[in-house]
Amino acid sequence: MNPQPTLTKAGGTTGDPGNPQPSDGLKAGLKNRHLSMIAIGGVIGAGLFVGSSGGIAAAGPAILISYLLVGAMVVFVMRMLGEMAAASPNSGSFSAYADRALGRWAGFSIGWLYWFFWVVVLAVEATAGAVILESWIPAVPQWAWALIVMVVLTATNLVSVSSYGEFEFWFAGIKVVAIGAFVVIGLLAVFGVLPGSDNPGAGFAHLTDTGGFLPNGAGAILTGVLMVVFSFMGSEIVTLAAGESEDPRRAVTKATNSVIWRIAVFYLGSIFVVLTLLPWNDKSIVEKGSYVAALDSIGIPAAGQIMNIIVLTAVLSCLNSGLYTASRMAFSLGQRGDAPKAFAKVNAKGVPTAAILGSVVFGFAAVWANYAYKDTVFSFLLNSSGAVALFVWLVICLTQLRMRGILMREVPDKVTVKMWLFPYLTWATAAMIVFVLGYMLFDDANREVVLLSLLVAAVVLAIGVVLQLKDKRKAGLDA
Repeated sequence: MNPQPTLTKAGGTTGDPGNPQPSDGLKAGLKNRHLSMIAIGGVIGAGLFVGSSGGIAAAGPAILISYLLVGAMVVFVMRMLGEMAAASPNSGSFSAYADRALGRWAGFSIGWLYWFFWVVVLAVEATAGAVILESWIPAVPQWAWALIVMVVLTATNLVSVSSYGEFEFWFAGIKVVAIGAFVVIGLLAVFGVLPGSDNPGAGFAHLTDTGGFLPNGAGAILTGVLMVVFSFMGSEIVTLAAGESEDPRRAVTKATNSVIWRIAVFYLGSIFVVLTLLPWNDKSIVEKGSYVAALDSIGIPAAGQIMNIIVLTAVLSCLNSGLYTASRMAFSLGQRGDAPKAFAKVNAKGVPTAAILGSVVFGFAAVWANYAYKDTVFSFLLNSSGAVALFVWLVICLTQLRMRGILMREVPDKVTVKMWLFPYLTWATAAMIVFVLGYMLFDDANREVVLLSLLVAAVVLAIGVVLQLKDKRKAGLDA
């Protein structure tokens, strides 16, 4: 029978702070500064920079409510995940917790779906980065840039976990500084106190002076939710990385407690600045992108190229973290017998080489499909992984409902982070996620994504159920 992960040994659990070496062969190579920046950078994806203009066009100033609703949902999910991860740091994170709390079928299914999501993201981000790089150096074709980016970041992940952490520290640092500077400079321009600004500064007037705060009606808020929800994926990465840190419980606790201000500043703060610098229906927001349009309105020279550099950094950060996350999930699945055993092996530096290479091979295949079969194979891969973020968050909710009791019975002294208003807020969050999935089914732009994602999830789930039934049958025969 496949052993259930315990709270004190294999599966990625890390030792006490005084003896931080993970018991599963991984190395505690991530410093606290790495974890802090991974936590901050995890909520700033390329989707924030390139996808916000569509949400603004759809909902107007009310897109702030859309971001607030999704942000609250992510805060609650991260609180639940933080409760489990602080008590039992694990390289498989929510997949390992689902395995323990709900059964092998749940851990297997959500683990493989999450891996699938990130290897497809590798192709999306590699292509996005290649487009920017080709615009700078057109002599190198786009496919070659995608290949170069993938090879470099694969090599980074293969060297050691500390090299991943160092790259991510600087990638995330650039994003954080850029967004912070944008918010500060933008607010100064909003109130007309920025020296040399081309924007007259209308204060908060643009929030209501063009059709009111809800120019397209209250229903547009839900449309906005669908458009922004996927830009939040990645906040959970810190709980996987914690298993390879010096003090995982402290890192997870700190990341969980700070997620509120991170979302408030980086998402709500930056979008608020865009909406107060320009009327929501200004054509430049859609044509140039929301951040470039805002910078242009202030008179920042070469705003487009500045934003290209920031977006490229966000893309490289996402690629770096995506490969790391996919490989660690494959590693955890291998440890639990839900993936090839080779995935659970590490080299002398504590790097799961086979798990990394297995993930990147699929990523390379997806990049190739994006160029060779963009409208068929790659379109299927993209759509069938599109709703996985919501599936993951839903499983975290259901897992935490069971894990609270397990943790309080076995390690009550380690439950240092607790979900607020348990279990009511957990159920409310799960209900909101289900509502969003249901609403997507009635939205023409998202129906195919949900249906294909459900199809793939059903196939993976069926395999997981069969494996669990085999476990029970074997256990019965052994008995």
